[in-house]
Amino acid sequence: MQSTVNIMGIPFSTLDLAETLQHLANQVDSPRDNLFHLITANPEFVMTALQDREFKSIMDAAHLITPDGIGIVMASKWKGTPLRERVTGYDILIGLLEMGNEKGFSFYFLGADEETSRKATENIASRYPGVRIAGRQHGFFGKDQEENIVRSIQSAKPDFLIVAMGAPYSEKWITKHKAELQSKVAFGVGGSLDIIAGTVQRAPVIWQNLHLEWLHRLLSKPSLRWRRQLLLPKFAWRVVTGRG
Repeated sequence: MQSTVNIMGIPFSTLDLAETLQHLANQVDSPRDNLFHLITANPEFVMTALQDREFKSIMDAAHLITPDGIGIVMASKWKGTPLRERVTGYDILIGLLEMGNEKGFSFYFLGADEETSRKATENIASRYPGVRIAGRQHGFFGKDQEENIVRSIQSAKPDFLIVAMGAPYSEKWITKHKAELQSKVAFGVGGSLDIIAGTVQRAPVIWQNLHLEWLHRLLSKPSLRWRRQLLLPKFAWRVVTGRG
């Protein structure tokens, strides 16, 4: 049974990044009858789950939830059961690509705009030649195209389905189609493909070390992010007052 820390009803994995990567690699190497759904969750995910019953049920059914956000790590310390580190979607993806370069893992990339999708997969193919790119599809498709996309993923049978369509839509899309997808592992990665494509820069290392990537993103795109960041003080208040 996987050890977890409960924060506002969400069971966060206590595994660090290296252990998480090995756990995911094990899912590929072991026979599976169903898709392994990983969710990398930050405080925004937790607050959304409190208001969105469908999203909460998806998180309840996930096989593994990692602490993608310093707010989650801080909350765990406040509760007296500290998590060791953040385990972000971007770091997991890069770690799996590095492992896949040695092991020949296959990946299908779904999401982002066409140019970002194309450039990200080109960069991955160049940097990780041992990785098998099973397919890619941009995220700006209509309902009439969805069935064909699912069939494409079915046919590809990737070890990892990487979905970059934003939260909670990525998680809801995976759940909607998880019985059909024929992938070993699937998870949402937010804007990770933008970083890999080079269209967006990740926060400088000093900001990462200070656990201020969220602030760097806010300052970089204030008009797009300020409403989302309003959830952070609400999250902190619930933790401090014992409602988390």
